[in-house]
Amino acid sequence: MPLLASSPGPLRLHGLAHPLFLSTVPAGFPNPADDYVETALDLNEYLTGGRPSVFYVRVRGDSMTGAGIHDGDLLVVDRAPRPRAGDVVIAALDGDLTVKRYEVRRGQPYLVPESPHHAPIRIADGQDLMVWGVVQHAIHAVS
Repeated sequence: MPLLASSPGPLRLHGLAHPLFLSTVPAGFPNPADDYVETALDLNEYLTGGRPSVFYVRVRGDSMTGAGIHDGDLLVVDRAPRPRAGDVVIAALDGDLTVKRYEVRRGQPYLVPESPHHAPIRIADGQDLMVWGVVQHAIHAVS
């Protein structure tokens, strides 16, 4: 029997909301699906919370693959939170934009890549570092 045969039928949703199923999907051994729709999900609301401080930026490069951020990904970035050590941030270093993990080592700020092919960037005195925002989500195609 097709999996969709027992579905409750198409939902009539307005705006950008789409059905959100009650069940989670195990990434391990397959489990029979519970096909009950819990509610509707508006991805824009989910990703941005409706906050005007959120913006999107597209990634170029491979320095953050260890954090699950790949070339071509779309990042959802929030300007509102104060960056904390360990956050992935969008930063302008001497005018050049980059996405890196913000860290503080022995009182010194660093922008740290998540790839063994790139070196951490120590922020030296006199350099201009401006954090544009904290990355909240990375969106990429699976196939």
